[in-house]
Amino acid sequence: MTLPHPVEGFFEEMGRFFQLVGRIFAWTPRPPYDFRELFRQMVKVGVDSVPVVFLTALFTGMVLALQTFSVLNRFKAQDFVGSLVALSMVRELSAVLSGLIVAGRAGSAMGAELGTMRVTEQIDALEVMATDPVHYLAVPRVWASTIMLPLLVIMGNGVGILGGYLVAVVLMGANPVSYLDRTFQFMDLNDLVSGVVKASVFGFLLAAIGCQQGFYTTGGAEGVGRSTTAAVVVASIAILISDFFLTRLLF
Repeated sequence: MTLPHPVEGFFEEMGRFFQLVGRIFAWTPRPPYDFRELFRQMVKVGVDSVPVVFLTALFTGMVLALQTFSVLNRFKAQDFVGSLVALSMVRELSAVLSGLIVAGRAGSAMGAELGTMRVTEQIDALEVMATDPVHYLAVPRVWASTIMLPLLVIMGNGVGILGGYLVAVVLMGANPVSYLDRTFQFMDLNDLVSGVVKASVFGFLLAAIGCQQGFYTTGGAEGVGRSTTAAVVVASIAILISDFFLTRLLF
């Protein structure tokens, strides 16, 4: 019995992904350790993504405050706007939105870079020189994303909470002391840890998927375009699906 082509393609992609992940874990503890490339990828994935992540977090917090203030004001519960904004950002929105943004920005770049190296036979040249391409190319990118995305999320949490404060207190006239008190009243360590754990998983997924799409690129320049698009789409879907299971597990 022959499987339908889309189903066969899905299982083929899954097999390639888990094979690459296995090779990443196998090569990570083995020398040589290219810390210079790791730090370079950390700058590309993390530092260069700071402006767009901050902008997204700021306006997400502002929109949350604007929406919830008008609703809670009907029940005279506008003091809880700070709690809703803070918990929403810390638990869920900061990690997911940062993951999607970095997937579109850095994950697509990984797919394009490695895809170009594949179609121009640079990856084949590495293998000829007895250099494992996963060790040389994928390992620094994957761990750089895994390290930097939690840091982006932690900073995004603060910026999102600031955005909610600006709208609720400055624009809508809420009591600043009450707002700050409510912001941290119902937040505990598990909320912060869960967001960081999600960010680490999202960072690993988006980088591994981007590298996988690049490694198996075929078809020249057109294939590089397909790999770049697939890296963003597949990573975004993986982030949203894994977010559900992580939320169920952590809470």
